[in-house]
Amino acid sequence: MRAFFVYRPLRLQIQNKCSIISSMEALLKLTENSREMVIEPDSIRECRPRINGQDAAHGLPITEVAKSSGGRMKILKTMLTTACERDCHYCPFRAGRHTKRATFKPDELAGIYDRVHKSGAVEGLFLSSGIIKGGVATQDRLLDTAEILRKKYNYRGYMHLKVMPGIEKDQLVRAMELGSRVSINLEAPNPERLQKLAPKKQFFEELLAPLVWAHEIRQTLNPRKSWNGRWASTVTQFVVGAVGETDLELVSISEKLYQQFGLTRAYYSTFNPVPDTPFEDLPAEDEKRKVALYQTSFLLRDYGFSMEELPFNPDGNLPRGLDPKLAWARHNLANTPVEINRASREELLRIPGIGLKGAERILSARRQRRLHTLTQLKQLGIRPNRAAAFVLLDGRRPAYQPALI
Repeated sequence: MRAFFVYRPLRLQIQNKCSIISSMEALLKLTENSREMVIEPDSIRECRPRINGQDAAHGLPITEVAKSSGGRMKILKTMLTTACERDCHYCPFRAGRHTKRATFKPDELAGIYDRVHKSGAVEGLFLSSGIIKGGVATQDRLLDTAEILRKKYNYRGYMHLKVMPGIEKDQLVRAMELGSRVSINLEAPNPERLQKLAPKKQFFEELLAPLVWAHEIRQTLNPRKSWNGRWASTVTQFVVGAVGETDLELVSISEKLYQQFGLTRAYYSTFNPVPDTPFEDLPAEDEKRKVALYQTSFLLRDYGFSMEELPFNPDGNLPRGLDPKLAWARHNLANTPVEINRASREELLRIPGIGLKGAERILSARRQRRLHTLTQLKQLGIRPNRAAAFVLLDGRRPAYQPALI
């Protein structure tokens, strides 16, 4: 994707669905504030603008994220300021680190995003900030930006707002009214790990408390002032692999947040060392660990599994490269396969190769006919090579069919 930018502050022009930013200075600030953010989604497209007919030296990072309804959405991920008074040991924006800093005023960033969005270059905004003059003052500036977008520019698209440590409850209410999603990042699974990771952050008072408040807000308040009549969903993120935390610690706190506080999703960001930080000499974490954490997290959130059913090693970590659902099925279903034509939704979801949509398709198909073959399962979107060893089809184990494997 290419962005085409022309220096005409009062007039928006569009070419190839890319946006016009009013000055080189604004573009450079936006690019710098976006580039070193921890990107959770797995795909980034660089939008390289042209200003006064010349290629800009920096591209604008655009992140693609999966939508819950299917498909993907292009997101601009940026910050109000990259200056910060906190000294988190892993962060590229920590206080005292020698790096370029840039700051936007709320109306300035809102105006730039409005131009980028109306050009078609992006569909949504993820807005964060470094902390200056405390979490409350910083959150006010984030809320001001969101308010300008929703009211002045009548923006009705996706907006993910970062919640700052130490905010007040009424600020969280407003963030959940203005945003589509809010993130309250615990960073670590408990106070002991957080102390090593981010010594100035307080686990319970600054981070966990807002997650509890978000649940209380949904349970007790009416979202009538929300931009879309619904409360924003809530997510959190953990830094994985920097301070010796185990998978058991991470998954345990994730399960509690899902079950007790209505968390929508836990994100796991594998640690990568940043130069000129206290953790610069630590090794980067294996990406396979993140895969296992996500697989396990989804089993707890969506598939009805409990902590006791997950295949943790004695050291509290998950096996690398082994699907935890497959590990459970090998132990529990290999000798007692599930009859596809009689299984409940809950039983179907425990079979490898059958996901949430696949289980619904099987239940729907069964109302019309009995299922006899792996070919029928494949037609329903099931991966027969993963399911075959753990199912019965009309009372029989399915015959081996190499063409389906």
